[in-house]
Amino acid sequence: VQLQASGGGLVQTGESLTLSCRHSDFALPYYAIAWFRQVPEKEREGVSCISTRDGTTRYADSVKGRFTTSRDTAKNMVYLQMTSLKPEDTAEYHCATVIDDSTCLDGPIFGSWGPGTQVTVSS
Repeated sequence: VQLQASGGGLVQTGESLTLSCRHSDFALPYYAIAWFRQVPEKEREGVSCISTRDGTTRYADSVKGRFTTSRDTAKNMVYLQMTSLKPEDTAEYHCATVIDDSTCLDGPIFGSWGPGTQVTVSS
């Protein structure tokens, strides 16, 4: 299973960007859709996730107060609204399914990594 993220681009410091992720329904009572980001030669970082059970969201400390994850259940879409972007937010962003919604920032993901979307924040 691969989820595809979209909506990345080049922005300036302080600007905003919203990423989108389309997911499929799974034959599970609940799971989470998580956003991860990766910079070359660094470990992949869990950024945010949202539970399909009750919409609970979790955020990495580095993005709290600036990023918001939301979902459109009718469209099977999850969004990552990023505001007050900083150069250190520059990364390739991926979305993925995580079975355990209580630890969704840590993975592991279900399936394999799909194509990411590049976000570049210039200073």
